[in-house]
Amino acid sequence: VVLLSTLGIVFQGEGPPISSCDTGTMANCERTFIAIKPDGVQRGLVGEIIKRFEQKGFRLVGLKFMQASEDLLKEHYVDLKDRPFFAGLVKYMHSGPVVAMVWEGLNVVKTGRVMLGETNPADSKPGTIRGDFCIQVGR
Repeated sequence: VVLLSTLGIVFQGEGPPISSCDTGTMANCERTFIAIKPDGVQRGLVGEIIKRFEQKGFRLVGLKFMQASEDLLKEHYVDLKDRPFFAGLVKYMHSGPVVAMVWEGLNVVKTGRVMLGETNPADSKPGTIRGDFCIQVGR
């Protein structure tokens, strides 16, 4: 929740919120944060990535096209601060605009991870976002 507020994604509207999880059970209804990194924005992959999540039946409940500050990125990646690649990651993520999104749906966290693929694109299967579009770890 802190991450969502620091990214400035605001949920506003009148009346009851619309949910993609109105199927009689809310037990596995979840929300997850997905960011399209600067190279994905530069390469024009935003629409394709959104399309894949929508086709899976998930609902986009927040989206912000933004240039993330270094302070925000350091806060977002705080769990990686002691890793040797941390400074390079922050520099890369600050190198261009990102698309910050929040998706909602049944089991969206687990399914979203499968849809994204492995962190290392070489280990990602064809049909996953990283398997189809990524060449280098972290990009």
